[in-house]
Amino acid sequence: MTPLDRARIAAMPLFAGVEPAALDEILGAARIVRCGPDAALFEQEADAHAFFVLIEGRLRVTRVTADGQQVVVRFVSPGDLFGIAPAIGRTTYPATATAIVGSTAVAWPTSAWPRLLALHPALAANALTTVGARLQDAHTRVVELATEPAEQRIAHALLRLAEAAGRTGAQGVEIGFPLSRQDVAEMTGTTLHTVSRILSAWQREGLVSGGRRRIALRDRDGLARIAERRG
Repeated sequence: MTPLDRARIAAMPLFAGVEPAALDEILGAARIVRCGPDAALFEQEADAHAFFVLIEGRLRVTRVTADGQQVVVRFVSPGDLFGIAPAIGRTTYPATATAIVGSTAVAWPTSAWPRLLALHPALAANALTTVGARLQDAHTRVVELATEPAEQRIAHALLRLAEAAGRTGAQGVEIGFPLSRQDVAEMTGTTLHTVSRILSAWQREGLVSGGRRRIALRDRDGLARIAERRG
């Protein structure tokens, strides 16, 4: 692992508070994994052989339900811990992780998970924070699916993506990775037709702009008002 790689990893929230010698030990058990666009790092129900931290790129995590519907569970950003099946008591992956763009991750064998957490309390605390945040996000989305119309769910989803991966551009706050309308449908529990209708209306109103697999938020305050609309 190059010094640049190490410096980048050391700055990630997962490794906050980890001493340099401890980080060297942690990274000594790791390997680099690279994949091109549309390549899967792991697939749903496959044996959980490794867990990962994304270094660069972007991943889409999807799950196919019992009735065959695909759901976008989350998007993985650089610095994110993912594939942590042992943290939720599983021996197989609950979802599929696919690269949206060329991506690089650091991987550890699943068997190393309990040992690394036991030996490095700062890493264990940071990993627990990550798992807690995922559970909170899942809870929020379940509530939205149960109580909100599609327009609000879509507004909430775009605002969260802009917060996590937004960058200021000519068209507003651009979501910094390719995002299709089908992706938005699968992460908000609605249909492609509904997403297309709502986004087209928002484009006419000047709330969003976009092209093929690109979405920018031109009026975040306006979308926030839609997201928080009551009644």
